[in-house]
Amino acid sequence: MRVLFCTDGSKISYNAIQNFAGWAKDYTVDIFCAIDWSFLPDSVSVENSEFAMQCTNSADSILNYSEKFLKENGITTGEKIKMCGSTVDSILEVCEHTQYDFIVLGSHGKKGIQKWLGSVSQEIASVSKISTYISKDKNYCDKILFALDASEISENIIYKSIQSFNLQDKQIHLATVYEIPDYLFLDGNIDSNWFLEIEKKQETASLILLNKYEKIFNDNGLTVNAKVVLHGVPAIEITKYTAKEDVDLIVCGIRNRKHLSRFLISSVSKRILENAKSDVLIIRP
Repeated sequence: MRVLFCTDGSKISYNAIQNFAGWAKDYTVDIFCAIDWSFLPDSVSVENSEFAMQCTNSADSILNYSEKFLKENGITTGEKIKMCGSTVDSILEVCEHTQYDFIVLGSHGKKGIQKWLGSVSQEIASVSKISTYISKDKNYCDKILFALDASEISENIIYKSIQSFNLQDKQIHLATVYEIPDYLFLDGNIDSNWFLEIEKKQETASLILLNKYEKIFNDNGLTVNAKVVLHGVPAIEITKYTAKEDVDLIVCGIRNRKHLSRFLISSVSKRILENAKSDVLIIRP
């Protein structure tokens, strides 16, 4: 398994690769650092300048330190990659030429307008074709929550996680969420027992779904510690549950989007990534 570890030399990026190492098995890590001066006006030329040399030396220092850090933590290292240009574009370019199983990044948890615009990690998670592991802080790498639904993507999430991660001694939680429809427009026209019957059927269907996914884990020698059916807005309920249970990692899927729709449509995974304090692994179909 080949992993691209993207670092800017920050503590949060090193926390990210340490957390990832707490889950993954049989992997080699390539280290990536971008020299990003895309924020400068087009009229400013920095090639062959003292500023460019300082940036290059800084990137080399980060790569060398990162290699040492990974080896000290027992992580097998591969290539060291340095590129000039936009961080997001550079990461995507590297991934076009090399087949990676995961990208690992840290997220600084931006707020306000910065959160709305999106960080590098959120952008990569939205547009990359590769599954992305994003970490916000060091954790215990013990509790893992699979956010599941009835789609084929959920089965893909489970099988890839079992294949890639050591889950034998981890606490595995399965969760699915059904949204309660707004029936206010029908108020007064139908019996309230009808609402209860609908919710009961949704609850039963959700439990059957979780039992089906639990069997996949059991067939692979793994024990599921908790199965929960949540009611409400999926991203909100998943985030609340992970905070309450001190979950270390949320695993969810994302459907491939085209063109600029990633800026216009907020998927469940994107909302979880923006609001959860846990690490988030977004697995691509």
